[in-house]
Amino acid sequence: MSTLLEVSGISVTFDGFRAINNLSFNIGNAELRAIIGPNGAGKTTFMDIVTGKTRPDEGRVIWGEKNISLLKMSESQIARAGVGRKFQRPTVFEDQSVFDNLLMALKKERGPFDVLLYRRSAQDRDKVHALADEIGLSAELPRKAGELAHGQKQWLEIGMLLAQEPRLLLVDEPAAGMSPAEREHTTNLLKEAAKTRAVVVVEHDMEFVRRLDCKVTVFHEGSVLAEGSLDHVTANQEVIDVYLGR
Repeated sequence: MSTLLEVSGISVTFDGFRAINNLSFNIGNAELRAIIGPNGAGKTTFMDIVTGKTRPDEGRVIWGEKNISLLKMSESQIARAGVGRKFQRPTVFEDQSVFDNLLMALKKERGPFDVLLYRRSAQDRDKVHALADEIGLSAELPRKAGELAHGQKQWLEIGMLLAQEPRLLLVDEPAAGMSPAEREHTTNLLKEAAKTRAVVVVEHDMEFVRRLDCKVTVFHEGSVLAEGSLDHVTANQEVIDVYLGR
């Protein structure tokens, strides 16, 4: 499996606190990965670095087959290169319909003239309907996004990110606040998405991670503590000590 993202020897310090400490992390082109770890382990800072929000003090972040450095790119350039990020709280246009949210998110040129001259095409409508079907919101297309249940808003935001055709999707705690049925649907949605792109899920809910049935990376104090299946990492004595506070 070829490597899509390679993070090597990354470190970053905030006001004397080392949030990331010589972190290395790789993921392939079509792979589902879960990242777990206690609060303060560096999970959010890791995503901030990959998406260009935070610049590390040292290390490399290499992207794609051409080995491009993401550290030389702005946040918008990184997004256009194919890195999508979903935060824990869904951010959708609540006064717009589900259809319009997905339509606005479609991957297109965003220059001033492109926006002014844009006309909705049959191809665009077909893409929106295909996305809605993929995320399980076909019946909700006419509804305002603000009327959706919490889980449905999460799925809509995932759909909006998928509309951008990312090669890597970073998802922060997607199961938070969801019902069991919503969690099951979210599991299936992420597993399906990972068939054609890399998906990294940061999650505290171990039952949800188990349902993902993927490789797990454990962060602790800004470094990788363990990697492997969930059963493998949770049997690691160092991981046990971290989670039980020994």
